[in-house]
Amino acid sequence: MLTIVILTKNEQVNLPGCLAAIPERYPIVIVDSGSTDDTVAIANSRGCRVYTNPWPGFAEQRNFAIRQCDISTPWILFVDADEIYPQSFYDWFESGTTDTDSIDVLMVPSILYLRGKRLNHAPGYPIYHPRLVRRETTSFVRNHTGHGEAVINTCRIGYSAIPYEHYFYHGEIIEWMHKHVDKAAQEVQLKPTTGAVMTTRGRLSVLLGRSWIRIIARFLYHFVFRGGFLDGVAGLEFALMFTWYEATIYLQAKAGTQAR
Repeated sequence: MLTIVILTKNEQVNLPGCLAAIPERYPIVIVDSGSTDDTVAIANSRGCRVYTNPWPGFAEQRNFAIRQCDISTPWILFVDADEIYPQSFYDWFESGTTDTDSIDVLMVPSILYLRGKRLNHAPGYPIYHPRLVRRETTSFVRNHTGHGEAVINTCRIGYSAIPYEHYFYHGEIIEWMHKHVDKAAQEVQLKPTTGAVMTTRGRLSVLLGRSWIRIIARFLYHFVFRGGFLDGVAGLEFALMFTWYEATIYLQAKAGTQAR
């Protein structure tokens, strides 16, 4: 009925905890994009089926999993290696009371953890992601940012009330910044993808464009408007990280404009 798919690259730190939270009755497919650590060995030790595909982007890698990894179950749950789904989510799916016949994609909310501390305010909830998908009718496309993913707008969408836990940051700030400089470069020009489902956040982001005002607004949104100050030092750290990210996008966009 359900296959779990995890996209990986050098996830030896996160993968054991992710796998431990998945009930053993579900088959697990790992799509690895070239790990040089023990990620693949960890996956093999759990009995996962491992496929390798050079990283093409989130949307393309998820499509690879759907179409080319010999998955036969009607449903696929995409779980990132730094994410943990609670047992209640699997109980809900198996309960028989789920209305999955009327949907192709379930948007699942996330709860973010910074250095192991749950952020109850700063990120601005709910944050939905297309995670549970019907294999035969779902395809992914790149979203308006250029690096994220969305599902095609022919999919029937549902929304889950049960969030997963996303342990997105453990304190490796230089590594995080390097990764997000590359992401920022892809976000310089926001452009909706034709035929993609857009979230409310995505529409607002496109509407605001690439003004310097977004830098200030990003901090105020996370730390003040959404109550990030209530998360203490972790809330401030989160707000500063993503304010820096917004500034990085702006500076790259400005540099591109000056070059032209």
